Amino acid sequence: MNETSRRHFLRGAAAAVPALDMSFAQSCPNERINLAVVGFHGRGRGHIAGFSKVPNVRIAALCDVDERLFPGGIALVERLQGHRPDTEYDVRKLLERKDIDAVSIATPDYWHALITIWACQAGKDVYVEKPVSFTVVEGRRMVEAARKYNRIVQSGLNMRCEPEVRASMQLLHSGRLGKPYRAKIDMVKPRASIGHTPESSIPDGVHWDLYLGPTPYRPFTLNRFHYGWHFFWDTSTTDVGNTGVHYVDAARWGLNKPVHPVKVHSTGGYYIWDSDQQTPNFQVGTFEYADGTILDFTTNNLYAPPNEDANTYFTTEGYLTGGSRWQAFRGKFDPRPGDIAPSGVSERATNASFPKATYAPVPIDASAEAHVSHFENFISCVRSRKREDLYCEILEGHLSSTLCHLANISYRLGRKLVFDPQSETFAGDVEANTLLTRKYRAPFVLPDRV
Repeated sequence: MNETSRRHFLRGAAAAVPALDMSFAQSCPNERINLAVVGFHGRGRGHIAGFSKVPNVRIAALCDVDERLFPGGIALVERLQGHRPDTEYDVRKLLERKDIDAVSIATPDYWHALITIWACQAGKDVYVEKPVSFTVVEGRRMVEAARKYNRIVQSGLNMRCEPEVRASMQLLHSGRLGKPYRAKIDMVKPRASIGHTPESSIPDGVHWDLYLGPTPYRPFTLNRFHYGWHFFWDTSTTDVGNTGVHYVDAARWGLNKPVHPVKVHSTGGYYIWDSDQQTPNFQVGTFEYADGTILDFTTNNLYAPPNEDANTYFTTEGYLTGGSRWQAFRGKFDPRPGDIAPSGVSERATNASFPKATYAPVPIDASAEAHVSHFENFISCVRSRKREDLYCEILEGHLSSTLCHLANISYRLGRKLVFDPQSETFAGDVEANTLLTRKYRAPFVLPDRV
């Protein structure tokens, strides 16, 4: 499909959206939903397994630029659902199909926005993996597309479906621990060196040009393919955007910040290994909101003690920690008569005389939280057409993914930045504003208007 024919197709599909919406919402809320999974080398296999468990969802098609994956994907669907799905290597052709109701996107990050926007224009609902976008501008376009075409778009930030996490956020928002003023993320995920790989011929069955899509054309190397794309600036959102975005999203959720921060500063580097990797394997950063609330993070891919509590929320009356399990505590000081040091007593003696804080556990009751997966929640909202019931609607995904993009912009420029939440720009900073978007390789171009 050339660019002219694709635009013709999308205009026609967009014109049909209201009819599709009314028909699906009103006449067949309980009928079978035909789903296509796009990208299934890694996380996409989890999508296949997850959606296969949802009643009346049929995985009708699989799409990937590596046709060598088709036999394994077909076998998985046949085992889980008892039928043989169709296969397609070009997502643009997949979106022409009128029998596909929704698409599930587990491609590399740099493809998320284009496929989501094209799918919305074609009248499909979308489940899109994290981070939802590759740039800040992409995220905003995705929100605009979802609104314009009245699509259900779920962000794959699936910590939001976990009952213990949901109960912990309710506790934090209830005020029983006071007011949160800071959230800290400490993510340890050791990764080995990717080493060096030479340029080589493109394997049979791999559509390399389509795989690169909007990114600059590069010769084929194994290090840039499949999971290796995480380590190059053309295709990577760094590990802040890859894994850290889950914890960033939970931190922003806990702080109850449906807005962007006003300041960001991130630093770090690539340490120990000698390899083709361009992105940092250690990164730290701080975000500051307009009211002074702080969100700070550390992502570490090197040797480090394992951490059980990836997220910590500091409040005016205690703290909440969350990782493999979630725990909350209220603090208390018990000043006693004579604790205030008399005049002339040294600072050391004064500090030693003050009592330490004691902490009492606060129970986190998750028994009332439904065990509904992120996939089930998406399908439920596809049927109801109530985007407000999504666990992580595309706007939430955009806000959290933007934090990762802002951190990476600060890291790459090597300085602190001031951000305007309303315009989603760095006021008067041409250099930083350039990194809010990217140069797209035709015909894989982000539209100015959706």
